[in-house]
Amino acid sequence: MTVQHDAIDESGAHFAFTDRWGGVSAVPYEELNLGGAVGDDPEAVRTNRAIAAEALGLDPAGVVWMNQVHGRDVARVDGPWQDAEIPPVDGVVTARRGLALAVLTADCTPVLLADPVAGVVGAAHAGRPGTVAGIVPATVEAMVSLGAEPERIIARTGPAVCGRCYEVPEQMRAEAAEVEPAAWSETSWGTPAVDVTAAVHAQLTALGVTDLRGSRICTLESRDHYSYRRDRTTGRLAGYVWLEGREEEDREQA
Repeated sequence: MTVQHDAIDESGAHFAFTDRWGGVSAVPYEELNLGGAVGDDPEAVRTNRAIAAEALGLDPAGVVWMNQVHGRDVARVDGPWQDAEIPPVDGVVTARRGLALAVLTADCTPVLLADPVAGVVGAAHAGRPGTVAGIVPATVEAMVSLGAEPERIIARTGPAVCGRCYEVPEQMRAEAAEVEPAAWSETSWGTPAVDVTAAVHAQLTALGVTDLRGSRICTLESRDHYSYRRDRTTGRLAGYVWLEGREEEDREQA
């Protein structure tokens, strides 16, 4: 398993993105499928989530997941979901240091955000519908409500289908570009396309976020990553964000 783990040492912010290898799921989900709603064996998913979390030094039971629905709703959390059903949201934020937030993707853009000064982090699932609906601004707004400031936010986006591969009907491209012009794109073969990651970066920049970096990996082109558009029945990658806190310090001292 290769986990892209970006630790901002001076701030205590951590960002990580998985690939598809190193897990226990069978074909067609091989190997490190982290999505629990794609038809894979639930026990394999639990094992994969434990493998990924432990590789990052996280408690698998202490990671917050979402029931993603391509909307713009955001939930505030103080800990992992308990007995209640995970709500249908595409953004989650917390002011609890040490609590890891996770987002699942297989072409959509995973958006990870952290304001280390305020002690606030957020994660968003930015597909084309959610980006048009405003999930990224809604997640930043929820972070601001907890004390974050956009100019302090560190933002990272992970592997996603690129604007040269995400072919859509002309009307769909026009609708996305009307909301955010940076979404307008064209495939490498000359047909209408949408660049979701470019749109997300433009939205973040407009909100005042300046510390912003993205992955160069296109999930449709990379066989090391899951792609729904390429394979349809497939697994899900995960992005994780957290801030170092008391929980991590206690583990290190144990």
